[in-house]
Amino acid sequence: MLAYEQLTKEELQKELKSLKKEYQKICASDISLDMSRGKPGPEQLDLSMGMFDVFNSHSEIKASDGVDCRNYGVMDGLPEAKQMMADIMDTDPEHVIVYGNASLNVMYDTVARSFTHGVMGATPWCKLDKVKWLCPVPGYDRHFSITEYFGIEMINVPLLADGPDMDMVEKLVSEDASIKGIWCVPKYSNPTGISYSDEVVRRMANLKPAAEDFRIFWDNAYAVHHLYEENEKQDKILDIIKECEKAGNPDMVYEFASTSKITFSGAGVAAIAASNANLSFIREQMTVQTIGFDKINQLRHARFFKNFEGIQNHMMKHAEKMRPKFQAVLSMLEKELKDTGIATWTNPRGGYFISLNIMKGCAKRVVGMCKDAGMVLTGAGATYPYKNDPDDSNIRIAPSYATPEELIEASKVLIVCTKIAAIEKLLEK
Repeated sequence: MLAYEQLTKEELQKELKSLKKEYQKICASDISLDMSRGKPGPEQLDLSMGMFDVFNSHSEIKASDGVDCRNYGVMDGLPEAKQMMADIMDTDPEHVIVYGNASLNVMYDTVARSFTHGVMGATPWCKLDKVKWLCPVPGYDRHFSITEYFGIEMINVPLLADGPDMDMVEKLVSEDASIKGIWCVPKYSNPTGISYSDEVVRRMANLKPAAEDFRIFWDNAYAVHHLYEENEKQDKILDIIKECEKAGNPDMVYEFASTSKITFSGAGVAAIAASNANLSFIREQMTVQTIGFDKINQLRHARFFKNFEGIQNHMMKHAEKMRPKFQAVLSMLEKELKDTGIATWTNPRGGYFISLNIMKGCAKRVVGMCKDAGMVLTGAGATYPYKNDPDDSNIRIAPSYATPEELIEASKVLIVCTKIAAIEKLLEK
C-alpha cells in the first residue's frame, strides 16, 4: 500500500468511507477495553502471593540486627530492606532510606520539604519569586502533576533516543538559578521505553547548575523490568550516584525506586538513595514526620526474595507475562500502520509502555474516538506538562493489564481511529 500522503483525494475519500463503516461496527459491538494506565495484570500480582506465606503467627518477626519489627523504631529502614532496594537501584545500601509503599509519596515529600525548609541550608523555595523545573518530554504525567501542584514553572526538554537533550539541559541549568530540578526516568522511560546512554548519565552527573540547590530527581522506576531474558536484550545504565561522586557533585541527585510493579502495587516498599549529606537532611524531617514505616512489610519482602538473584528470577516471570502483551500491540501496529506514513512508535526492551506518535493535531481526536467506541487510553497531552502536547501527536499505550487477545482488539480500534483522523487531516489540506 502507498503511504497516505501519496494517495489522491478520491483514494483518500474512498478509504475514509470504508474506515468509517468499520468504526461504526466497532461502536455497535459494545466493547469495553482499557489501555490507559500501567497497572500490573492479575496474573502478575499472582506471582507474589507466596509473600502471604512468609509469616504466620509463630514466625519470628525480627530483622537481621535483632530489631522486633512489630514495634516502634528503625526510622530509615531495616538492613535487609536497604540491601534489597540498593540491589534494585544498583547502588550501595548506605545510600538508602526505606520508606512506605510508594515512591511517588517520597518524590512529593522531597519537593514539599524543599519548599518549606529549603535544600540543605538554601533558601526555602516558597520564599523565592520563581521556581522552574526541566521536564523531558514525552514523560510521566504524575511527575508533572507534582510540580504543577506546587506552582513550579515547567520547561519542556526533548527526550531523544538516548535520553534528554543534554545540550539544552546543560545550557539552561548553567544560566538560570531559578531552575531547581529535572525529572528523569532513566531506564525504560515512561512512556517511550528508552534508556539513558552512558554519555547522557555522565553529562547529567557533570552538570554545573547556577542553583546550589539544584537536584536531579532520578526515578528509577523500571530498574529491573526487562522484557527479555537474554542479557544482550536488557538495557543497562550507569549508577548515577557513583557518577555524581566522580564528578564532584555527590549531593546533586535523589534516586527513587519501589517494588510497586515487582510485588503488590498497593503494598510494596519504596526508597530514596542519595549522598550522606542529603540523607542526614532528610532524616531531620523524618524524625518529625514518622516514628517508622511498615517494617513487617519490609521484612516480608526481604525474606520472600532472599537476595538479588531472587528478584531477578521473579522479574523474569513478570517478563513472561508481559512479553506477549507488548508483542500483540507491536505486531498490530507493524501490520497496519508501517506503510501508511502516518505513525511511528517505540519498541522498548522493558518497562510498561509503548509511545505512539501520530500525525500532528490528531491525538485528541483519536483518543476521543477510541473512548466513544469503548476503548480507554491515557488522555492526549498527559505525557507533557500542563497536559499540553504542542504537536497534539503523542499517545501512551499501556499494554500490561489487558490480555493479549484484548490488546489485539484494542489495537484494531486504535488503528482505525488513527487512520480516520490522519485522512481527515490530509483532506483538510
